[in-house]
Amino acid sequence: MLGLQVQIPPGRLRRCLSTRRFLRIAALFFCFAASHLPAQGANHVNSSTPAVQTLQSNQDSRPNDAQPRSPTQAETDQYRLSRERYQKAVSYSRAGYFLYFISYFVSVAILLLILRLGIAAKFRDIAEAISDKKWAQCLIFVPLLILLTDLFDLPLRIYWHALSLRYQQSIQHWGSWLVDWAKEEALSVGLAVLLVFILTLAMRKSPRRWWFYFWLAALPILLFFFFISPWFIDPLFNHFEPLAKGHPQLVESIVTITYRAGVPIPRNRMFLMKASEKTNQINAYVTGIGASKRVVIWDTTIQKTSTDEALFILGHELGHYVLGHIAAGFLFFAVSLLLALYVMYRALHWSLQRWGHEWKIQGPEDWAAIAVLLLWLEVLSFISSPIVNGFSRMQEHAADVYGLEVIHGLVPNSEEVAAHGFQVLGELDLSDPNPPPFITFWLYSHPPLAERLVFAHSYDPWSKGEPPKYVK
Repeated sequence: MLGLQVQIPPGRLRRCLSTRRFLRIAALFFCFAASHLPAQGANHVNSSTPAVQTLQSNQDSRPNDAQPRSPTQAETDQYRLSRERYQKAVSYSRAGYFLYFISYFVSVAILLLILRLGIAAKFRDIAEAISDKKWAQCLIFVPLLILLTDLFDLPLRIYWHALSLRYQQSIQHWGSWLVDWAKEEALSVGLAVLLVFILTLAMRKSPRRWWFYFWLAALPILLFFFFISPWFIDPLFNHFEPLAKGHPQLVESIVTITYRAGVPIPRNRMFLMKASEKTNQINAYVTGIGASKRVVIWDTTIQKTSTDEALFILGHELGHYVLGHIAAGFLFFAVSLLLALYVMYRALHWSLQRWGHEWKIQGPEDWAAIAVLLLWLEVLSFISSPIVNGFSRMQEHAADVYGLEVIHGLVPNSEEVAAHGFQVLGELDLSDPNPPPFITFWLYSHPPLAERLVFAHSYDPWSKGEPPKYVK
């Protein structure tokens, strides 16, 4: 994804807060393989040249209802915000950072409380009292545990949505938001039940190697969910229609870009997403694999950017496919998952030896031990964030380079167009002008918007007689 919704928070923060804690490692996969997941990134530009200029005006430099403008040299050399917009961007982003860290603290505290109070053990007793069949016990225990942790997480999610409404990033009314939350819960619980059942089966069959056998089983399951997502999961949350239905000229431009990129996508796989029903933000993405691969453009992108800017956004997304980021991301995820499962295996035994009696957990195969695994999964997810996001930032920068190169010669003043596209996205999404270095290191899955804008504006190997890096 072009990733201009303000990095982990608030863009990816919504995904982090909504992704079930048990599925945290699975979420890492989607952060790489599903290139349309919201996120941005951060970093500082050279301090000798200001990355952001605050205009001496109380009016936003580009209101949400403004028509797309043509870029000019003066507009696109730096990321510029009006004074009012600058203050909003800083305030909104800082709130996102705070909520991100608080969400981890709350999740760990809740899981510790569930263990210390014996709630996980009580859920186990309920499941075993109702049935002696393992699959039935799983159907009882897992939803109880997941729903309880999510209910404690719900106030943070409610606060974040309220904040998004306040800063006019979201326009989704509360009824629709609650329906989406319920759908997320159903999907999350269903996938959690499946994974936990396979996990406990592996534990019973091989107490010392379950982490490896579960890894072998989980990878194809997660890959399958990514494959079917465009057909069965995405439509549960947004409305889609063929792009050619209302924008045939844009389809022809996209066809030209995809053929030049070497990943031709048929017209019947190009879709318009009615994002304006829920958000003021803009985006476009390429999703799916094989038969499910498709191009998706948000209607807000068409409304608020020029066609050329939309093509650059699409070029960035195509770069993820052409440069092998999907395969590389999945490999990175697979190795990370294997290491994480082994660490969790060792941590589980250590935790039960020390606190198992206090938590009323009889052993690793006890249903209540799932709460211990969730706790360590949360800890590992937090600790690994800088590594995961550092890897992602490298991929996103490469996709930016590819997007600039693939539209060069097809779009007039392509560098200016791309830079102006970043400007528009930053204004609309309230991207943090100057995120702290620690936040960049720990949270940002994309380079900072100001840095990306400056790079896009200055990237011109052709005028220097140098070969482009990717698109020859």
